[in-house]
Amino acid sequence: MAEMEDSKAKSSSGSLFFNRSFTMNSTAAAESNSPKFHLLLSSPSSLNRAASISRFYNSFDSVKGKVKKLCNLFESAKSSSSPSNLASPKETSPKVVLRPSKSIAYSSSFSLSFNNSSIRLPGTEDRIVVYLTSLRGIRRTYEDCYAVKMIFRGFRVWVDERDISMDAAYKKELQSVLKEKTVSLPQVFIKGKYVGGADVIKSMFEVGELAKILDGFPRRQPGFVCQGCGDVRFVPCWNCSGSRKVFDEDEELPKKCLECNENGLIRCPDCCS
Repeated sequence: MAEMEDSKAKSSSGSLFFNRSFTMNSTAAAESNSPKFHLLLSSPSSLNRAASISRFYNSFDSVKGKVKKLCNLFESAKSSSSPSNLASPKETSPKVVLRPSKSIAYSSSFSLSFNNSSIRLPGTEDRIVVYLTSLRGIRRTYEDCYAVKMIFRGFRVWVDERDISMDAAYKKELQSVLKEKTVSLPQVFIKGKYVGGADVIKSMFEVGELAKILDGFPRRQPGFVCQGCGDVRFVPCWNCSGSRKVFDEDEELPKKCLECNENGLIRCPDCCS
């Protein structure tokens, strides 16, 4: 009996020691973790994260409010345009005054200037004539000439392209028609009437006035290319083969060819006749 009482006393003392050590360790662990927890709560990164989360929810709420306002606006518009509201004789709709748009004003001004053009190119009442250059010496000039050429090709109409870099006589002809010594390129004549340069053609194309003017011209097949000159409008002279000189058998001397220009070229007989 005495031994059993001694073993019970030892076990109770051991359990007490174990419980005491567990409570001490647990309180120590809690005390050691508590400052870390306070540090985490008081750290700037956690505060910034909490602020960003709250900002996100606030922005989301503002977006929801805007969506609701838009929905209410559309619903009110539908209700106002319903047949029941339209049938009420008491409500009168406000008068809407229609004003001509900018494009309509531009098109009318273009048509007036085209019809009242005092500058004429004789012998071209049945065609479109464009004075341009194929040289790339001045980039802006070449880009304007190319843009005008592509606009007319988009309408699939035949254009009498007069390249002053291929024949200097075209430059003198343009100077005499415009009565100016210095002329800019390109210059366009439609039905013998002077239209203008690249800016005018681009504006007329944008407002649709150019399509109305070109309505009466015949159209070519899509992708058509002249087999004689490849749409260059010039071919080498057949008389001198582009050398600009012919041999006179009577005088036995070479002479200047009178059928070609200064470059030994003539107009293509297939597409420019």
